[in-house]
Amino acid sequence: MKLTTLAFTLAAALGTATAAPVAPAKPKPFLWENATVYFVLPDRFSNAFTGNDLAYDRQKDAAPLRGFMGGDLAGIINKINDGYFDSLGVTALWITPPVEQIHAGTDEGTGKSYGFHGYWASDFTAVDANLGTENDFRNLVDAAHAHGIRVLLDVVMNHTGPVTDIDPVWPSDWVRTAPQCTYKDAKTTIECTLVKNLPDFLTESDKPVELPERLMGKWQREGRFEQETKSLNEFFARTGYPRAPRYYLIKWHTDWIRKYGVDGFRADTVKHVEAKVWKELLKEASLAFEDWKKANPDKKLGDDKFYATAEVYNYKLADGLYHDLGGGQSVNYYQAGFNSLINFGLVQDATQNYETLFSSYSNAMHGGRLNGYSVLNYLDSHDDGAPFDASRKKPIESANKLLLAPGAAQIYYGDETARKLDIAEATGDAKLRSFMNWDELEQNVARDGYKVADVRAHWAKLGQFRKAHVAVGAGVHQQLQAQPYIFKRTYDKDGVRDKVVVALDLPTNKATAIKLHGVFANGQRVKDYYSGKTAIVRGDSVNFGTKNAVVLIGQD
Repeated sequence: MKLTTLAFTLAAALGTATAAPVAPAKPKPFLWENATVYFVLPDRFSNAFTGNDLAYDRQKDAAPLRGFMGGDLAGIINKINDGYFDSLGVTALWITPPVEQIHAGTDEGTGKSYGFHGYWASDFTAVDANLGTENDFRNLVDAAHAHGIRVLLDVVMNHTGPVTDIDPVWPSDWVRTAPQCTYKDAKTTIECTLVKNLPDFLTESDKPVELPERLMGKWQREGRFEQETKSLNEFFARTGYPRAPRYYLIKWHTDWIRKYGVDGFRADTVKHVEAKVWKELLKEASLAFEDWKKANPDKKLGDDKFYATAEVYNYKLADGLYHDLGGGQSVNYYQAGFNSLINFGLVQDATQNYETLFSSYSNAMHGGRLNGYSVLNYLDSHDDGAPFDASRKKPIESANKLLLAPGAAQIYYGDETARKLDIAEATGDAKLRSFMNWDELEQNVARDGYKVADVRAHWAKLGQFRKAHVAVGAGVHQQLQAQPYIFKRTYDKDGVRDKVVVALDLPTNKATAIKLHGVFANGQRVKDYYSGKTAIVRGDSVNFGTKNAVVLIGQD
């Protein structure tokens, strides 16, 4: 099908003159297999209100980059409304869990830490006051949807937050506190704690349990005990599930869909929970999403099914459909209901040349080991201690390999601005979690032979190309020419047809004619999404008269 023109002007991001107003573009085809997912830790991104920087009597006594820094949901909303994500071509936002975290700090072996990251839950039914309010979260989802951006919510079925003097352990019929995982097989990966002092939910248990007294007391103080217990009673009456720990968690997680219209889950620590539990969660998640769409027909973005991607630590695309848990046991998490798995392998695979990388990924997803399933690629994240380019010396190559690789793409906040990942004063994963470098972007700081705003402009051009053409991430790859390197991607499924041609590493001292190998017919007008120029195909070639190293060709 013919894809529509871009409505959002990249004037600020790309350094071009502002265009005259144009009619709003029709919605472009959206495929999760081609999604550009922007992953943000709310506390580290943008601070709209300083009044909520330290809630629950938290202190500024954490080790470097291990305490709350003030970012909030309202800050993300401001960036959505400012068009920051639009200009990057982002089609989905992944938000780490906004649920209320343990209140105290605790020393996990690297200095005092707080739950700024969202993975140390205390109450799964409330928004952490450091990040804002329930209304803020509702406004965030609504703002994202108004911009055509889906929202992925991070969910944790595996563990609670650490135990502290003011954050007591959950009851023993809810969690185990030992042994620690040894990762020899499924049992020693699932029925154990990830690390010391991180209680593990008894997700394997079918034994009914009562609500923790601490949680009931909290709800009573907040004036919502009757509301929460009534909602739980209705859930258990509807489903017939026993009141076992995992079903409380499933109810609490899916409430975020039914209340706010979250479009998908990013599931944390997937291999540490039984596959059948994920299947149960995703069944209820799909029902909740359909309920929300029926109740909010004016807010839904389309007829998408609920989406879920899995963090199976160390899963690589090369593993195919199965992940090895040791002891001769492996699991197909796609069969558990996940649409994609996060691909930890790109960090190493990105050292390969473009063609080796792109062709191997396309072959795996189109008829190969993945058999039609997709992955979510990334080059760095909040907890990968060996990112592809920790020193940020290769931000252009990083953009090319992430945003042009077959599959969905995960931009970690600040990838597009070369935010540093090797903060000297921090230790461990805290190095990866500095505050977003807005000042460097505004000042266009020069570093290692590039300028930050120029890097962001490059990422934006590739991101907009992905957004306009589903073939980039979801299409079949084929090399057309080795030198200069030219490839095509084609997509033809369910009434959606798209094709693109991409040239990389072109000479920058002259304009280059790009041979199209019949992908576009003579006489057709095509667009270079990198320069914004259009040209007519003649003699099976096109020349946009530019001297850029990258040309991104598609029909406008």
